[in-house]
Amino acid sequence: MDSKEGQVGWRGICCVPGVLLLLNLSCAMAQVSPANSAQSGTGADGSPDPVLVHRPPPKPRSAVSPEGRVALDVIVNDPVGKPVPGLEPWDFKLLDNDRPAKIMSFRSFGSPNVAPDPAVEVILLIDEVNLPFAHVSYVKNQIADFLRQNGGRLAQPTSIVLLTEAGLQVQPRPSTNGIALVNVLDQIKPHLSGITPAMGAQGLLERSRVSIRNIAALAENEAHKPGRKLLIWVGPGWPMLQSSNFRFSEEDGKRNFDSIVAITNSLRDARIVVYSIAPADGRAGVGPSRTILYQQFLKGVRTEKDADIGNLGLGVLATNTGGRVLSPSNDVAGQINQCIADANAFYRISFDPPRAEHVHEYHELKVQVTQPGLIVRTNAGYYNEPPGY
Repeated sequence: MDSKEGQVGWRGICCVPGVLLLLNLSCAMAQVSPANSAQSGTGADGSPDPVLVHRPPPKPRSAVSPEGRVALDVIVNDPVGKPVPGLEPWDFKLLDNDRPAKIMSFRSFGSPNVAPDPAVEVILLIDEVNLPFAHVSYVKNQIADFLRQNGGRLAQPTSIVLLTEAGLQVQPRPSTNGIALVNVLDQIKPHLSGITPAMGAQGLLERSRVSIRNIAALAENEAHKPGRKLLIWVGPGWPMLQSSNFRFSEEDGKRNFDSIVAITNSLRDARIVVYSIAPADGRAGVGPSRTILYQQFLKGVRTEKDADIGNLGLGVLATNTGGRVLSPSNDVAGQINQCIADANAFYRISFDPPRAEHVHEYHELKVQVTQPGLIVRTNAGYYNEPPGY
């Protein structure tokens, strides 16, 4: 992270090689210039405020742990959405490509005596790229209301991330001091994006490229921090580019597939669960992608010819990490609380994947429980690699 912790860097976080989406379009790509830098003061307790800084690019990580084991965080809810603690290993069944897989390790979290260590982190990402300008201030006020709850004493260490067309600004450390985090919000001044509706298809493409590139970079950076994270994406998500205005080549399909592989494994490797929330009118300019279109792309992608830009939609990533897509609501603070209800009650299981027969071999995952009527959420799949890849 940046050694000048007191400064706010407004430069874009470097993207990970192989996940930059390059799509053909009949018009030229827009050039976007970075915003200016700023500084932060001190928090209510006299300690330095959390600040937004630039993070360097990470080193590549393997999708599977060094010992070859795949680990999953599993959320189990009852029919009304409450967490279900107290399940035992024999209550679970794991299927890898519809074949039973032996659970090699099991841990249960949620009882007063068994808390996650390190604590589960909440990452609140404000998506200025895709939020209409008029909604940014409203979203900030709603997040501030959430941060001020309980006198500013947050139950989970929390970070604020800002996405603009220039890239990501990220806190170097999470904080449980909600009042200090409000000071971080006060640094964020809504500005008119350089990606405007007047750009038409070119603007939609640029918004998608910026969004996908930066969620990939965020996942890669978070993979170097231990523990589980809830990434709450505040915004309607990016365009899914399904109109006749876009022409995709065979090479685009290969790049899409490489991006899908990298992001799928990076999010799981980082232990990130994605949640998609937005204010009620935050879908302006996005069409049906938030509530309808993404559901067509939930199936795992096994080959390059099956890869579509829609498989990288925010709703797809949220669902396939075990997260949720909440219906748009003007109670954004309440939406955040709904997401955080998943923080501490979960199960951690692991298994040994079978030997891969080829590069980027997709495996669908299903976790079932013996008790009827319960809802189980976890990673929908992973990409396995042959030895030595």
